[in-house]
Amino acid sequence: MIKSRFIAPAVVASALVLGLTACSSPGVQRIDVNQEVALSDRWNDTDSRLVAEEMMADMLTFPWYSNFKVSHSGNPTVIVQSIRNKSHEHIPVDTFINDIKRSLLRAGTVDFVVGGAERDDVRDERTDQELNAAPGTAAEFGLEQGAGFALSGTINSIVDSNGEQRVTYYQVDLKLIDMTSNREVWNGQKKIKKLADKGFF
Repeated sequence: MIKSRFIAPAVVASALVLGLTACSSPGVQRIDVNQEVALSDRWNDTDSRLVAEEMMADMLTFPWYSNFKVSHSGNPTVIVQSIRNKSHEHIPVDTFINDIKRSLLRAGTVDFVVGGAERDDVRDERTDQELNAAPGTAAEFGLEQGAGFALSGTINSIVDSNGEQRVTYYQVDLKLIDMTSNREVWNGQKKIKKLADKGFF
């Protein structure tokens, strides 16, 4: 009985300490999605968004865009062929492509058409509608909008370190091809260089 009287308070005290420790330990907090949080010198969401916005703004300053607007009604239509990650790290290229599309679609300056597997999925859905949708509601065949321009490019990187500091260099190269003439009407390049101390990597 004497032992149990001493054990019970000890257990309560231990639980109290653990509870206080848990309350005081750092947790997760929500922050603004546009706020950069650089936890390393790696490519991050801010890099993706800023590079996409800057390069697309540059693309629209080249003569191909003003020439198109003079001779055509509506917006030029672009298909993203491939943007390859050739850097030293994993970069979610799909996120970068979506940042590119969003920056132009939001401005209403360029239209995009889908390609590859996404286009095949849409065509499969159209076939399914032809068989199963109510009359007059199915999407028609043969009315797809063709792309007048194709966008492609690469993301490369170079890493240099002396053991105490590390420099990570990214270079994004994009080009726009006129699908009719096969001419390269725009070639854009964006460079990012990050310096990190040893404790940061």
